Formats: sequence, C-alpha cells, structure tokens
Amino acid sequence: MVKTYSMELAGRTLKVEIGKVGKQANGCAFMQYGDTTVLCTATASAKPRDGIDFFPLSVEYGEKFYAVGKFPGGYNKREGKPSENAILTSRVIDRPMRPLFPKDYRNDVTIETMVMAVDPQCRPELLAMLGASISVSISDIPFDGPCAMTQIGMIDGELIVNPTQEQWNTGDLKLTVASVGQKVIMIEAGANEIPEEKMKEAIYKAHDVNLQIIEFFKEIVAEVGKPKHEYTSCAVPEELFAAIKEVVPPEEMEKAVFTDDKQTREANIAEITDRLSEKFADNEEWLAILGEAIYQYEKKTVRKMILKDHKRPDGRDIKQIRPLAAEVDLIPRVHGSAMFTRGQTQICDVVTLAPLSEAQKVEGLDSFAGDKRYVHQYNFPAYSVGETKVSRGPGRREIGHGALAERALLPVLPSVDEFPYAIRAVSETFESNGSTSMASTCASCMSLMAAGVPIKKMVAGISCGLVTGDTDDDFIVLTDIQGLEDFFGDMDFKVTGTKDGITAIQMDIKIHGLTKPIVETAIAQCREARLFIMDECMSKAIAKPRKEVSKYAPKIVSMQIDPEKIGDVVGQRGKTINEIIARTGVKIDITDDGQVSVCGEDQDKISEAVNMINVIVTDFEKDQIFTGKVVSIKEFGAFVEFAPGKEGMVHISKISKERIDHVEDVLTLGDTVKVICLGKDKMGRISFSIKDCPKG
Repeated sequence: MVKTYSMELAGRTLKVEIGKVGKQANGCAFMQYGDTTVLCTATASAKPRDGIDFFPLSVEYGEKFYAVGKFPGGYNKREGKPSENAILTSRVIDRPMRPLFPKDYRNDVTIETMVMAVDPQCRPELLAMLGASISVSISDIPFDGPCAMTQIGMIDGELIVNPTQEQWNTGDLKLTVASVGQKVIMIEAGANEIPEEKMKEAIYKAHDVNLQIIEFFKEIVAEVGKPKHEYTSCAVPEELFAAIKEVVPPEEMEKAVFTDDKQTREANIAEITDRLSEKFADNEEWLAILGEAIYQYEKKTVRKMILKDHKRPDGRDIKQIRPLAAEVDLIPRVHGSAMFTRGQTQICDVVTLAPLSEAQKVEGLDSFAGDKRYVHQYNFPAYSVGETKVSRGPGRREIGHGALAERALLPVLPSVDEFPYAIRAVSETFESNGSTSMASTCASCMSLMAAGVPIKKMVAGISCGLVTGDTDDDFIVLTDIQGLEDFFGDMDFKVTGTKDGITAIQMDIKIHGLTKPIVETAIAQCREARLFIMDECMSKAIAKPRKEVSKYAPKIVSMQIDPEKIGDVVGQRGKTINEIIARTGVKIDITDDGQVSVCGEDQDKISEAVNMINVIVTDFEKDQIFTGKVVSIKEFGAFVEFAPGKEGMVHISKISKERIDHVEDVLTLGDTVKVICLGKDKMGRISFSIKDCPKG
C-alpha cells in the first residue's frame, strides 16, 4: 500500500512516498522536493559480519546524469566512479547517522541515495540527507532516529533556509546542520569570514527547522514504521572487564596511557595486551574479543581522567595547545612550501601555480558550478602513523580533509583579476597524532603566502574535543585534541578562520547530539586557539604574502580585450594565435568575455606577445606607428606584417624620399621596418608609409 506524506519546507513542498518502490529493501523512501527527486533505500544483512570490531556502515550518494538531461563524459557514456561532490555528500550523510545505530551492532548496513531529477531550486544533496534518515527510521534496522538536516545560505547578510543552487554557490555561507531529538548532531560549513555570533544564529535557525522535520518524520514512522529486528550483541561481557582489572588495575592503566608520546603509549598498551593474552590463553572466546575489551578499558580510563580528574593523557591543561613550530621554503625549486607542526602532527604543504587553463574541470549535476581555480589535496601515507600499507590513491577521508582545508582558504584568495593563476596546494602528512586537517589549513596558508599568492588575510584552524558525563551539564571541552582524545572522546569540532570570522566548520560526534552550551563553548575556544596559533607561530614564520611569485613559477600577464575582437586574435582556424605562440613560446588563454592570460617563463617574450595582441585588437587610426617585417614585394610596393596575420601595404612612392624604380632597390624580404599608418585605401586595406615615419 502506497502512503504519501507532505509538509511545507522553506516555501516548497517536501513529499515522501512509502511503499511505491523498493519494497524488498529494509526501508525505502521516494523523495521529492520541488521537482528534485531522490530514491533512498536502507538495507541490512541478516547476520553480523565475523571478525570485525566496528559497525560496517556504507553510505552511497549516486549522481545520475539523466537527472539534468546530460550524457556522462568519457568514452563509454556511463556513470563512473563517484565525483568529489558525491563522496563529500556521502560523508555528510554518514556522520550524523552513524552515532544513532547501536554501538554493539555488527550487521552490514548500506544506505543508498540515487538522484533521479534535479530542480535547481531544490538541492539534491539536502533531499538525499533527509531521505536517508527516513528510509532507515521506517525500516526494521535498529536506529535511534529520526534525524533531520537543514541547509542555510546567506545573501547580503540575510540567512536563507534551504537556498537554491545558485544562492548556495554565490552566497557568503554554506551551512549544513543535522539534529536529533532536541540536540545538534552534525555541523558542516564554509563561510566568507562570518563572525561567531552570526554563525551561532545560523546554526540554531537550521536546528529550529530540523525540529519541525523530525516531528513530521515521527508521524510517518508511527504510521508505517516496522518493528526493529533483534540482533546479536557484540558488546564485551562485564566478567571479562572484571578479569582484566584483576590483572591490570585502573592505576596501572592510567600510568600506561599518561604520556605525551604516542609510540610510548602504544608500547605500554602492547605490553598489557601480551600479558592479558597469556593470562587468558585457555579462553578462546575471551581471546577473540580481548582487543576490543582493552580498547574499551583504555577509553574508560582516559575519559575518567579527563572528566573527573581534569588530567589529559599528555599532561596539558584543558585549553593548552601542544608545542607549535612553523617554517617556509623547506622544499627547493617548488613555487611555495611550508611546514606546520603541532605536537606529533606535522604537515608539509606545497603550492604550485599555473595558467588558468589548468583549472580543474568540474562535471556533475550542479549547472551553476564553474571550474575550480583553487584545488587543495591532502595525502595521508601509512608511515605518518608508523604503519605499513600500500597506497591506492585517496580515500574518502583524504578527499574530505582536502575539501575542508580548501573551504577554509577560499574566502581569502585573490580574485582572478588580481592574480590570474590556477593554484594547487598539496598537503603531505609527515606525522599524525590528531587533527591533520587543521594543520593542513595552517600549512597551506603559509605556503600560499610563501608562493606570492596575495591572500587577503591569514587563516588558521584548530580542533576541539569533548568528554561528557551522565548529564547534559557534565562536560569538558578540550582544545587541540590529540589522536587518543579524538578516538575516546565524544566530539571532533574543527573551526578555521581569520581574526575577523569563521571560514569553515566541520563537527563530528559520537553521542546523541550536543547542547547549545557545548556548541557555544567549542566555538569560543576554537577562536581563542586559532588567534594564538596565528600570533605565536604562523606570523613568526611568514607574516604576509611575498610581493612576487617564485622565479620558478610561470609569469602571467592578464589583459582585457573587446570580446568582438577575439576572432581577430585567434585568426582563421587558429592561425594568428598559433603564430604568436610559435614566435614567443608563451601560452595564451582567452575566455568568452575577452579576458586574455599570457603565460611564460621569459618576461620579454610575454611582453612581446602582449604587444602583438594589443596591435591586433587596436582599431587602426591615422598616424599610428608600428614596427613590422617585409613579407611580400610587388612592383607597386611592399607588404609589411606588423602583427601575426595583420599586414599593410607601403606603396612604392612611400618607401623613400628619393624616387626609386624598383622596390628591391631599397627593401628585401624579411627586413624590419618602422611605418606610420596613413589610414585605409579604397579597398579597405591599411596603408603605410616608411618615408613619412618620424625618426627616432
């Protein structure tokens, strides 16, 4: 039986159809918002997966090109691997939903969202997020939802609920907030230096909308929701914990984890593990889950130390940042480089500059998206955490961290007119012990300045963590969390920004939502920390952008021409522009609006090419003086090429002040001559004179 539900949401109708399609999935919702249509399904395996100590959740956001009436690019005309946008959207759906599944659940769960039609007025990513929530909520899969998500844009200081695609792309804010119950559970934002107070206003505006959606979803679940199925719990038995504590008392575990050196702590835990493995050698059932039990014991120890004793594993104060270090120019010959170190987290960032034609081509469902002129990429090799693993390219985590650092720096980049370069920043993780994405932001900012990119302001980033007790009022927010505090804590709240405002936020939590005091405390501590990092570390390495790009970087001159003159510069079948390139060795890019970029390594050659283009696009007037080359000699005169593809004639009577009988008596093919324009003859050809050209 098909059930249809609808609600008004930000001036448009949100429609949910249940029972129409996908009946063999555990849960399925056919979603429409405006004309945007997304099919959302949730399925779970009947039994838990053997041999794992985590919840195997997979979230897929599928983009179909037919949704926007396009053929896929590529040879076989079939959708290939997920786009970067699809991967990032999958992560945004995953992060608020994962904490709502039982912690001891080990059945495979797959959430699939398939975009089937796109209305530019209603973003498909938002609809997929909502559809994922309701499809799991009505299913028989154990889930403590529903949750809801809302997006907020900002145009001219006005907050917009669920903006259109165009408003989302051109506005000053891209904010996604997820809520469950009465609490915020996920925040993702990119912003154009929005003050903290305005950001908090936007977050709770989205939260208020989420509460309305949750009530709407609860009505659907109450009517068509399935009873949740029983499952095999993978929780560690209490008798094992009791046995472990007899061998390793809490005081010993505290001593094992209380160190600022990651390798020492891991060695201590390895020694404890070996001792317990030997102790329980005869109990195969316990041995199979011993690793998880030790992990839980370590987690409880760290959380107790922080929450009750106000002691962090490395001995720092609650708001204290780990030792900082920064330097620039550590890599020779590259266009810009910088390294940022915070404790045992170390990032080296390298910037490369290139002509605008090298900008990343963007293909997807967003018709308003342009090519990416700035690209930030993040790499996380196994050696950075002392492990061995073959690199198989960037995974979802690497893509997500790169995108976060990219969002952080976009608002401070110069415009194309100010700096006509494509920019690529690559962050290499040398060492990792917590919050490498924020270290990437700091390193990238310094690397851009070292490369001579005239960024408007310095940007820094920091991450705050959280440990909660039994009540909402019992919590501690930690500044600059290391890996252990991230693993065992309840939150990873990353904020980047300038001294004037926030440029990006990413918040992940492992509990069922955050209260308003926690959110506000985290935002305040992040601001305090990032100002400290800028003043006490980054600015001492490099305080402002260099005035010139590296000698190894290409030199680019940008100029504007009349769009109607583009054809003259290009020439028939590209003859003119190719001739300019052949003579000077430069690279030339021309946009449809007449923006011309001339790129090369030799400044003299660039100037020569620019001069040629200027000559070509000039409306020729009498008395203009040019320098050209004799390319043809006739009985009546000579033709002089004064720019690629541009010629004018010098009549024999205008060659010399003395009478000459033959042009060859004075001129030879290939001669360079200075001429003055006389205007156009009866046939519309440009006439030149050599003899009337002023000397000097």
